[in-house]
Amino acid sequence: MLITLLAISLVSLAIWLYLALARGMFWRLHEFDDDLAKHEPLSAWPKVAAIVPARNEAATSAQALTSLLKQNYAGEFSIILVDDHSEDATAEIARQAARELNAEPRLEIHSAAPLPQGWTGKLWALNEGVSQSLRRDAAMLRPSPARSPSSATCFYWFTDADITHTPDTLQRLVARAERDHLDLTSLMVLLQAKTLPERALIPAFLFFFLKLYPPSWIANPRIRTAGAAGGCILLRSQALQRIGGLPAIRSEVIDDCALARAVKQKGGRLWMGLTRASVSFRAYTTFAEIRDMIARTAFTQLRYSPLLLLGTLLAMLLTYLAPIALLFAPNPATRILAAVTWLTMTLLYLPTTRFYGQSPAWALCLPLTALFYSYATFLSAVRHYLGRGAQWKGRTLSSDEGPPLGPEANS
Repeated sequence: MLITLLAISLVSLAIWLYLALARGMFWRLHEFDDDLAKHEPLSAWPKVAAIVPARNEAATSAQALTSLLKQNYAGEFSIILVDDHSEDATAEIARQAARELNAEPRLEIHSAAPLPQGWTGKLWALNEGVSQSLRRDAAMLRPSPARSPSSATCFYWFTDADITHTPDTLQRLVARAERDHLDLTSLMVLLQAKTLPERALIPAFLFFFLKLYPPSWIANPRIRTAGAAGGCILLRSQALQRIGGLPAIRSEVIDDCALARAVKQKGGRLWMGLTRASVSFRAYTTFAEIRDMIARTAFTQLRYSPLLLLGTLLAMLLTYLAPIALLFAPNPATRILAAVTWLTMTLLYLPTTRFYGQSPAWALCLPLTALFYSYATFLSAVRHYLGRGAQWKGRTLSSDEGPPLGPEANS
């Protein structure tokens, strides 16, 4: 028994040493913090179309659209808000926001066609926006084909209707994309971490996501890892054409990572970073809300496999919970190894809590947070087998456009 406990403690420590030294240094957030980067201005700024999918976003659409309309971008820039069958005043509130800024010509409200079978809701809305942008470009080019090099949209900016951006966000995205010849540039916006459930669970989401998708691996063309943050993606139009457009990933629930994977598989260059300058307004006031958000897609992304579920839960247990349990082992060597493992875990998590402006004490709670995520993942499987399909804004999981919130949801 003592040998078994000692072996478990050694394996757990080995996992954390691997994460610390050989997982792309994902925990060193300052290395891909876009707020710290310097971006030189371009001599010519390409044409950009922002595509904003919106379904029942009356509470946040005005703030989101206002931040887009206030972008300090020297190139041609327009916004297409795709009203995805909202049952509230999302579209009218967006129009009012544009009127108040005297910017109505730069905003187009497009009503999405009915959701076809086989499409997820958000991807269909984005596809509708891209199609509308292409039709608009074609109409502009028809009288004068000679204008095609400068009049065609060069980048699509996919951003959500519950996210606000500082005025220089688009300029920084485009400057980086052009300088580094990137096909997909993405920023993980700052998620809300104000309520107790958010403070306890949201920073860990960032940590888990970066652990699965180290930004340095995403940017490395020799490594297959591909990931993106769906709330803020700048996509080169030529890269979208190369993958066959959004229909190529139309059924993907985790659309952002699927898009990044498709782009990278076609030889595209990716980059993903962090920012505090762009902020999500989506709030979670209870632990149950975050639990349900994790459970919505966790088992789906485990491909409904009981074996993958079991492996995931065992891995979470060994990585995050075993070190705490082994602090009470009878063998002193086992207790020392467990303490070193917990210390390593805490030190790796500290940059994330610092990024969110939290007390370092929160880093000690990562094992409890991991237990919560494991529970939500297991609940996702239970709900699947009970036939209780998750809902998001009136749609079933097959058309789910809700953002995943769990480490397994993006695997």
